[in-house]
Amino acid sequence: MTPATKAKSLEKLDAIVTKIGYPDLWTDFSALRVDGSYVEVVLSMQRFMFAETIVRRVDQPVQKHKWEMPPQMVNAYYNPMANEIVFPAAILQSPSFSLDRDMAMNFGAIGAVIGHEMTHGFDDQGRLFDAAGNLSEWWTPEDAAAFNARTQVVVDQFSKYQVLGRPVNGQLTLGENIADIGGVKIAYRALQLYLAKHGRPDELIDGYTPEQRFFLAWGQFWASTDRDEQALKLLSVDVHSPGFLRSFAPLKNLPEFYTAFNIQEGDGMYLPEAERAAIW
Repeated sequence: MTPATKAKSLEKLDAIVTKIGYPDLWTDFSALRVDGSYVEVVLSMQRFMFAETIVRRVDQPVQKHKWEMPPQMVNAYYNPMANEIVFPAAILQSPSFSLDRDMAMNFGAIGAVIGHEMTHGFDDQGRLFDAAGNLSEWWTPEDAAAFNARTQVVVDQFSKYQVLGRPVNGQLTLGENIADIGGVKIAYRALQLYLAKHGRPDELIDGYTPEQRFFLAWGQFWASTDRDEQALKLLSVDVHSPGFLRSFAPLKNLPEFYTAFNIQEGDGMYLPEAERAAIW
């Protein structure tokens, strides 16, 4: 990355706004009608939300206090037009985070989620917005070309995975895969800083080192299963890779993962270095 693009990247990183828990101002639902049949209520909700999120915002100043998710939703997001990362209250609980849990596992779960959302600001879509959230080409042509070359490795890598005999769409899931790889990398470095400051535990926990528990926490957080019909539908519409794939595929790009578990060529989790992706 050239100095010019790097400087603007750091400027954008420093400008990221963090929102945690719940909004200061809440949406007024008093106009929402919930009487009638189930179908009528659903249609009423859809009309209300369309008006709230689209109609009432046209020709109006950007409402930066607005949240795109309710506090009760177990999720998180990055908004490129506001350059903000948002973590609703519901995600701040086990299995993503707990004050009573080993910190290595907290870093591997909520820590990597935080890193994931930060990385979205610099993925294939987020990089098109500047520090103020404006759509702007602030990358030099050579940096943009180098970025695209690196992301193609991610596309090719994930396109080789299959679900029920059908390939994952590496292009559709590119942004989320970049964020997963970057998020784990950021959280792992944060864990190392934490261990350097607070010291390493004298004993293993359940036979695992802090580094191993970090990666296990990531895997446990994303491990999931779907009915075949749902899994196939998500392949064509979801910008995320399947949950079971997210639990291990991003890790195969990190040298630290190989070191933590002493993974060698020929092992099931081994990915040849030429096929590994390193975006950031």
